[in-house]
Amino acid sequence: MTVDERAARQVAEQARETRWQRPSFGKELFLGHFRLDLIHPHPSGSAEDRARGEAFLEKLREFTESRIDNTVIERDAQIPDDVLKGLKDLGAFGMKIKPEYGGVGLTQVYYNKALMLVGSANPAVGAMLSAHQSIGVPQPIAMFGSPEQKQEFLPRCAKGEITAFLLTEPDVGSDPARLGTTAVPDGDDYVLNGVKLWTTNGVVADLLVVMAQVPERGITAFVVEAGAEGITVENRNAFMGLRGLENGVTRFHDVRVPKKNVIGKEGAGLKIALATLNTGRLSLPALCAGSAKWCLKVAREWSTERVQWGLPVGRHEAIAGKIAYIAATAYALEAVLDLSSELADAGEHDIRIEAALAKLYASEKAWLVADELVQVRGGRGYETAQSQAARGERGVAAEQVLRDLRINRIFEGSTEIMHLLIAREAVDAHLSVAGDIIDPDADRQAKIRAAAKAGGFYAKWFPTLIVGKGQSPAGYTEFGPLARHLRFVERSARKLARQTFYAMSRWQGKMERKQRFLSRIVDIGAELFAISAACVRAVQDRNPNSQQLADAFAKQARIRVDELFEKLWKNTDDSDQVVARQVLDGNYAWLEDGVVDVSIPGPWIADSTHRASTAANVHRPTPR
Repeated sequence: MTVDERAARQVAEQARETRWQRPSFGKELFLGHFRLDLIHPHPSGSAEDRARGEAFLEKLREFTESRIDNTVIERDAQIPDDVLKGLKDLGAFGMKIKPEYGGVGLTQVYYNKALMLVGSANPAVGAMLSAHQSIGVPQPIAMFGSPEQKQEFLPRCAKGEITAFLLTEPDVGSDPARLGTTAVPDGDDYVLNGVKLWTTNGVVADLLVVMAQVPERGITAFVVEAGAEGITVENRNAFMGLRGLENGVTRFHDVRVPKKNVIGKEGAGLKIALATLNTGRLSLPALCAGSAKWCLKVAREWSTERVQWGLPVGRHEAIAGKIAYIAATAYALEAVLDLSSELADAGEHDIRIEAALAKLYASEKAWLVADELVQVRGGRGYETAQSQAARGERGVAAEQVLRDLRINRIFEGSTEIMHLLIAREAVDAHLSVAGDIIDPDADRQAKIRAAAKAGGFYAKWFPTLIVGKGQSPAGYTEFGPLARHLRFVERSARKLARQTFYAMSRWQGKMERKQRFLSRIVDIGAELFAISAACVRAVQDRNPNSQQLADAFAKQARIRVDELFEKLWKNTDDSDQVVARQVLDGNYAWLEDGVVDVSIPGPWIADSTHRASTAANVHRPTPR
């Protein structure tokens, strides 16, 4: 399916939520306004919610410690049926579903705590529960389903019928305008045809959320029975990590789906997917934060036990720096997660930017934390836990955590796509007032009106970026020693907004192609958000140890922010573009001489032509 660049952008833009009806800390931050009042103090849920959450966590902890064997799952590359059955009986597949539909009814905060707990036992189990509840059938049905759909599907999900979300195709990733799966109306049904790739939970799913093109209506979301005639799971995919993940390739051939199974309305599929992900994305930061906390535990214990040159290795400065980074980052990741989740539970804020920042930041930083742990462990960090145990040592799966975490930089929006998504929201105010000025298709009158509107906006907005509370030594004194970091955030937010304005003035409509510049803008915002969350959490904890960790994290993050600001204008972006074009044109192919390509022969992208399946169905029902 051929779609030009402009059409692809239009499809993505139409799926965005264009209005900001509720306050957003993230949106204000990118506009240069440090709205600390939006996150401090922030609500912490009701006593009833906490009691329900703690009671469930207690049962879940007992189950994870006694029933989930990471070694078995890693060895067999499959979650045992008895584990799945136990999780279903426990209600783990209905953690976020309201009690009225048979679910546990956990808040986002406690749902994340549960995912951290399960994910620490085995990340593939955490991924299964997350994919089922965060992006599978329960979330979109709860948000957009009809009363009848909620009554029909949510109790089934709560009892443990596993669900999956199917959007990606062999030739379609983050560009949904090229979606090839079709749903053609036929009487009281739609007839579904197409191929979906990387269907997490798809191998064992009972229910599917499927995105398909309805002719002349657009991308539409459907609930599909996984056992329907014409559905074939053609392959169970295998990956670098998450060996227990039930991820496959699913083909639809003339599958009939009742019209009553449309979620929302025709053409609203992408809007539903994006809205679902606003809070659904917080499940990945939960798994990342849990892994960072585990890495800290191992680093502490090992660096105390291992002695070199007369001292525990953690006492040597080279390793001490890594331990400090792991501890400070683990603290910040949990602070970002808890703050974003509390805001989601309160329901009074638009958290699309905060959730996206949490996903981006946690997936990147947790990977670095795991990499540092492998280095701290030395050769043992590269050795498998099974090998260590076989020769008589404690089996620590550092290399597995590194492998398992790597996918989070790709899952649910790659780092590169997340940068662009957040950047689009960050410059939304500018495009709202100046869009027609830089739009090549806008006529002269539209440009004149836009210029007048922009002049009024910037005349009021830009002066607010010159002076602020961050320049006063008395600013944020209620935060004690952490006040200086919040003053830094306030000053940096204004600087960030000024740099964004300068860039728009310089590049105008071409700014959307300055992807590395935009990525740095977003990364600065992510660091400022993390500093804010860490400081707010430390004050809320009222614990000197928390304040010390928040202070350490803020010091580390501030150095990264300063480096990112410098790289906004001092970089190799232009020359790198030239080199990349030369590579793609084949001018450096000679550099590839002298090696052997051991890739297995085949096309770069598998055929996704609509046809009946010729493969055996590897769909695996799970015990009820």
